[in-house]
Formats: sequence, C-alpha cells, structure tokens
Amino acid sequence: MTDRFRGTFTVMITAFDADGRLDLDAQARFTDWQVREGIHGLIPLGSTGEFLSLTPEERRAVAKCVIDAAAGRVPVLIGAGAESTDDVIANVAMAEDLGADGTMIIPPFYSTPTWDELINHFGRIGEAATRPVMIYNNPATANVDLTPPLVAELSKLPRIDYIKESTMDVTRIRDILEFSEGRMTVFGGIMGFESFVEGAEGWVAVGSNILPAALARLFTLTADHEDYHAARALYREVLPVIRLVGGHRYVAGSKAALNLMGHAVGGPRPPRLPLPAAEMTDVENALRSVGLMPHSAA
Repeated sequence: MTDRFRGTFTVMITAFDADGRLDLDAQARFTDWQVREGIHGLIPLGSTGEFLSLTPEERRAVAKCVIDAAAGRVPVLIGAGAESTDDVIANVAMAEDLGADGTMIIPPFYSTPTWDELINHFGRIGEAATRPVMIYNNPATANVDLTPPLVAELSKLPRIDYIKESTMDVTRIRDILEFSEGRMTVFGGIMGFESFVEGAEGWVAVGSNILPAALARLFTLTADHEDYHAARALYREVLPVIRLVGGHRYVAGSKAALNLMGHAVGGPRPPRLPLPAAEMTDVENALRSVGLMPHSAA
C-alpha cells in the first residue's frame, strides 16, 4: 500500500449481469484490464459505480473484488460516501479492513451541511481513518460547495490529504494549493488536462473506464514530461470520449461503450436506464474516432 497518490485514477463502473445482479467475475476482469492498460489507480463505488444503487453487502463485495484483482499493482481508493457521519466511518472501516489504500468521500448530499458541520463531519472521519482520505467536491450532486477557503480548513484535519475538485473552475486548484500551504493534494474531476496545467497531481476520470492507457499517458505527458504540445494533441484525440461520458451519460454511456468494446459489464440499475437507441450512434462515433469501434458493430 502507498500513501502517495498521483496520476489518472479511474472512477470505475460496477459490472452487472443480464439480470442486473453483481457480476464479480466481470468486475475482476475489468479491474485487471485497467491495470494492464497502465492506469495509475482505481476508485470503485463512486457515482459512476452506482454506489447509491447497491446494498451494503454488494458494496463490500465490489470493494473486495477490486482490491483483490488489483493485487497491490496500483492504489485502490474505495468510495465511502453516505449521508450519515457514522455510516461513512463504517464504510471507511470496511474499506480499510479489506486492504484499501484510502477512501474517497463526497459530503453529505441531502442535508446541505454548514461550514462547521462539514468540519465536524470530516474531522470525525479523519480521526477514525488510518489511511488517506480524498474528499470530493461536486456541488451539482452534493448540494454543498467545498470552496478553497473551506478546503484549506479541512486540510488541517488528520488524514484529509486529497481532494477531487469537480467544478469547471480550474482556478480553484491554484487557490486550494495556495490556501492549504501544501497540505492538500488536488486531483481534477471533470477537467483533466486543464487541472494538470494548474498543478493538480492527478485526475479522477470517468473516460478512463474506456481509455485507461490514453488518459494515463495524458497525465504523464503533462505533469511529468511537461510536453504540453504532445499532451494537447492527445487531449484533442480523446475529447470525443470525454464528452460522451459527460453530463447525464456518465454511467449509461460508459457501459454502452464498454459493452461495444467487448467488456460485458451490463447496463445501469434503475432509476438509471440504458442509453436510448438514438444515442447509441454517439457512442459508436466516439469509439470510432479513437479507433475502438469493433468492425462487427461498424
């Protein structure tokens, strides 16, 4: 295990079978493929992993499957978000008991906690955790905004060492780094390449479910080699896939693409629905643009 996380981390889909049940064999194969393709880290049980549509037993099974299949080759952070502080602490304990390298935690997403409540919430979690915690700022889904001044305060808490910053404002990365005085490591969420340029040490990416090698290389070109010309060219190449899984299609679009690529990962669980037939052309076009469209489906 490691305390140092850098690079492109896939926020993973959860594989289901044709009847909507967990398919742990498919999950393990998908995990192994991601690692062999060169991804830098894995995060199951995030929003893309449909964590809110899984039972506690299913979440544990997925976490164990990914940790076991990764087998220490890359860091695995387990999505541990919940509305209740005690539930988050229990989720963190479960993840750590299974051997996770850390956890990723979205704020309570219904109660709209205040500044003081967030500090208390993450403070209790940090005190209970023994591995690093990545907090997750996504105001569109959490109904609360972890602003740079608040993040600076949270960075003073034990184990609150990373943040996934998922607004479209990459200047927040600049401000978080300045205000937290080196205590907080920033990962981009929606914006990858742009976040690296601003100093992010990684990217929690949806598109790397489909393009793990390319999106890992995008980080390496930008953050490690500072080859912005080559990175920008690669970014332009992969943009169709990044756009495909943006917005409402981040689960259904990812799964539709993977199924076309030969990864049998099933569809989403209700209330999410599979992509309508009219949108499958977008999936095919995006895959074709990056050379991933199977000839049999062309």
